Parts: sequence; C-alpha cells; structure tokens
Amino acid sequence: MQRRQGRVNAGLLLLLYQISQVGLQNIPSVTLGVLALNIFLFLNPVRPLPEVCISVNEGFYRRNWQRLLLSPVHHADDWHLYYNMISMLWKGIMLEKKLKSIWFAYIIAVFSVLIGVVYMVLEFMLVKILDDPSYEMNCAVGFSGVLFALKVLNNHYNPGRVSSVLGLQIPSKYACWVELVAIHLISPGTSFAGHLAGILVGLMYTMGPLKKIMKACAGGISSFTDPARPRDYYSVYFLFCIHFTEYYGYPGYQYRTPRSYYDYTGGLTEEEQLERAVLNSLNERDFGGATYTNERRPYGFWFPPEQHSEEERRRQRLRRFERQ
Repeated sequence: MQRRQGRVNAGLLLLLYQISQVGLQNIPSVTLGVLALNIFLFLNPVRPLPEVCISVNEGFYRRNWQRLLLSPVHHADDWHLYYNMISMLWKGIMLEKKLKSIWFAYIIAVFSVLIGVVYMVLEFMLVKILDDPSYEMNCAVGFSGVLFALKVLNNHYNPGRVSSVLGLQIPSKYACWVELVAIHLISPGTSFAGHLAGILVGLMYTMGPLKKIMKACAGGISSFTDPARPRDYYSVYFLFCIHFTEYYGYPGYQYRTPRSYYDYTGGLTEEEQLERAVLNSLNERDFGGATYTNERRPYGFWFPPEQHSEEERRRQRLRRFERQ
C-alpha cells in the first residue's frame, strides 16, 4: 500500500475493508465508479491540494474553472476520504437503485459543479456582509458538499424516517441541518459554507426548479427525463409487431393495403362485440365447428349463418354422431 506523508493510510485500508464487506457485486455501478475515482485520485492526485481546492479568489477572480471539477474528488487526508466515501457508499446504494444509474450519474456530475458555484456565491456574500476579504481566500476540497445534497434527496425520497445525530433522534427532514451545525462545532476546520451549499443545491432539486432544468438540458432522452417511470418494452415490441405484420406481409415483406377497422369489429360497439363473441362461441359449439371447416374464417367478429329448423339441426347432430 502506498504511503502518504510518511505513514500508512489507515483510513484508506479501513475503507477498502468496508467495501469488501459490502461486496463489489452489491454496489451499483455509478456508486462504485465514484468510490474508485476518489480512491484513485487520493493515491494519484492530479495536482497538490492548494492547486485543486475551490475559492472565490481562485475560481472567480483568477478564472480557474477546472477547480470546480477537481475540488470534489480530492481529499485532505485518508480519514477525510474514509468518512466521505463511507457516506457515499450507503447513500449511493439507496439512491442509485431509486433513481437508476444514468440519472444518478447525471445528478452527481451536475451537483459536483453546481455546489462549487453556490459555495463561491456564499463566500462572496460573507465578504460583502461582514466586510472581511479573508472569506475570498477560504479554499474548500472534498466530496462532503455533494453528500449533503444527496442526503437531502435521500430524505425526500424516503420521508417519515428518524435519524440519530450525536445520540439524538431527529426527523430525517431536519437531520441535514442538525448535522451541518454539529459537524462545524465538532470540527471547526470543516467548510460550513461548502456543506451549506450542498444542502441548498439538494433543496433546489427537490423543491426548486433544478430538476426541471436538468430534464430540459437532457435533451428529451426518455431514460433521463423520467427516471422513475417504468417502461414496458414488451408492450412496445408487441405493438410494433402488430403494426409490422399488419402492413407488411410474408414472405418478401410485400406492402399491403391497411384493413379497415370496420372489418374487425363489424361496426359493433365494445358491448356488442362481447355479446357477439359469446353467441359465436355457443353457435360454434352447437354446429360442431363445421360451419367454417373448409374455408378460412374472416378476421374480426363474424356473424353465424341463417338459423336452421329444428329438424335440420337434428340431422346435423346425427351426421356428427355418425362421423364420430
């Protein structure tokens, strides 16, 4: 195992152990990809942390927009990585199954960039409100902002639950706010604005216009625009087959003139069609199925031939008995 800063990465080892306990086969593909990407960039960072973290000074004034992409997937140390990725593991398993992998990947990508933007807006507001230019220099790194946004989504899709925060039982819809304050009190070095940005982006998705904007930007792709709606592919295939065989004959796929709807229904309403089907079945049983023995029965609902006398029907039954 590689060493960082002259010591064994105990947090990374523990993270890998936890992942192995869950089992790679039990982790959805996008969640597993996010875990692998963050672990890889922890061991092989693109640049040193001061060159990938996001701040108003670096992101806005110096136009280093690539930091919006790099800052979420780099971490300060192995324990920072461990706590973030364990949280991502459980949130990802729950949400990716609910939202489906394509949409979940889309959410991760959009949230990662948008949270950095909201973070800079919050820090810029603090500069103006408190008249303190130091907030322009606050540089944030890590995946925690995205995790707070995913927590908002998880509570939205699984309402009515209770979460334990520092031993206190908190309704899930308030848990993210309690955790925001608790984490800042326990670890003052964490980015309060970064975590708050995650909550705000999550609320923009669940209660604001962000979800609709993302659907519009997805370009009308069905798997993007409506991830929760079930799709009956077999029904679509069945309708296609009906259409294909109706207009194209075999062999050689020769074009055929479409049949009139009247040919199938005889101009009957649904109730009359049902009544006619029952009568056809009874008459067919009475006639021994001999009415259309030597000719093809027409499509749709057919009308029985003219009724025979009692004597004629008796003779037909006798002939049927003799054939048997």
